[in-house]
Amino acid sequence: MAKLAFLGLGLMGTPMATRLLEAGHHVTVWNRTAGKTARLVDHGALAAETPDAAVAGADTVFTMLANPQALDQILSGVLGALQPGQVLIDMSTVGPLEIQSIARRLPDHVTLVDAPVRGSVPEATAGRLAIYVGATAADFESVQPLLTVLGTPHHVGGPGAGAATKVVVNLTLGVAITALGEALAVGHALGLDRTTLLDILAESPIGATVHAKRANIEADAYPPNFKLSLALKDLRLVTQVAGQELPVAAATVGWLEQAAVDWAGDPDFSAVVETILAARFH
Repeated sequence: MAKLAFLGLGLMGTPMATRLLEAGHHVTVWNRTAGKTARLVDHGALAAETPDAAVAGADTVFTMLANPQALDQILSGVLGALQPGQVLIDMSTVGPLEIQSIARRLPDHVTLVDAPVRGSVPEATAGRLAIYVGATAADFESVQPLLTVLGTPHHVGGPGAGAATKVVVNLTLGVAITALGEALAVGHALGLDRTTLLDILAESPIGATVHAKRANIEADAYPPNFKLSLALKDLRLVTQVAGQELPVAAATVGWLEQAAVDWAGDPDFSAVVETILAARFH
């Protein structure tokens, strides 16, 4: 079994690290909020006091951080501790420019694999994440067994291609949830029954979004599986790296920004549906 380090135990990192433990690997964990390591320690992990202590002696280092700033801050203290032969797998959603920056700063003979994921807490817990891997063919073959514990790895190209692919996927996720909100708003304006409309939309091109978020919408409750703040970060990242004007993406960012104003406590990103409905009819 491999000796692993896992840095970042948020909503996604905790179940991912847990799955690696349950697969029999030796896992050392670190998190900025030290209390979040307790659950992993109960499952058999070791808790490190610092990121560089966590990576010492590891075969493979996983990072799952909230944004490029957090990743950069953590790696600034880790890069000097990495040794030739180690593999760094970044599973954060940070975009290709950040991955390129990290690659330039890595010590010689340390391998970087970018492997961001699609899915939220249920998929991370069940090991059903879609994983977009940017790596050479040889490096993909090397890390594939570890990534398969977490979901389905897709080799989408060379280094950086995983981060780039996730940017594209994020665009579709953000547009789909705001399209659902606007569709419900139009349906309301036309006097349609919401339950019936949701049934119909579940069979439409945005059906996957309806199935995933219908319970939240009908209950008007948005427990965070994918936090609104992270969705907003991801869609802003799309507009930053695209290199061209994207009116649909920009409109999606606008709705998510309004939702961030409307909602306290960082709910699930599907709360934007209620923001759209409120803006139109309340």
